[in-house]
Amino acid sequence: MGKLFKTSFSTPVIVLIPACIGINYIGRLFAQALKLPLWLDSIGTCIGAILGGPIIGAICGAANNLIYGFTTGDNITLIYALASVGIGIAVGIMARLGFMTTFTKAMMTACVGGIAAVIVSTPLNILFWGGTTGNVWGDAVFAATQSQGIPVFIGSLLDEIVVDIPDKLITGLIVYLIISRLPKKLTALFDENEMLESLD
Repeated sequence: MGKLFKTSFSTPVIVLIPACIGINYIGRLFAQALKLPLWLDSIGTCIGAILGGPIIGAICGAANNLIYGFTTGDNITLIYALASVGIGIAVGIMARLGFMTTFTKAMMTACVGGIAAVIVSTPLNILFWGGTTGNVWGDAVFAATQSQGIPVFIGSLLDEIVVDIPDKLITGLIVYLIISRLPKKLTALFDENEMLESLD
């Protein structure tokens, strides 16, 4: 278990963290500018988690939410730093277990990241926003469930699933394409994650 969370704050990792935060920030701005029914703010979190481990992924995710929230005035983003921490940890653990070595395993990792986001975000949705996510597609599902008298928790859960699972699958695809094409000399700098050695 200790090996899964082993973290090295080497120079490459310290450089990696702000780079991943920047990727997250740009992804979120892109999604909002185009009014996409996705977040696209976990790409950097996943890259950080895969290369640096669960702790680095959690740092990248939380830092992005805090920076984005404070610089744009989006208070909702601040609260969901907890969800980003969950995504970073989940993806990092999966990567350390070898689940980024093939496309199929990468998609499984993406699903686990999505599930982590759903588990953390659903209670936050209910506590702060009455069950909604602020995403047009997801909230349409929530509204439909409420019109049918379905409990708020179930409606909020479905709202989150409709948004987070597709978002993380797309994120997982992008991340896999990036990671699998990195040269071994580069991935070797992040030697805490031995599973990356099998990637081309």
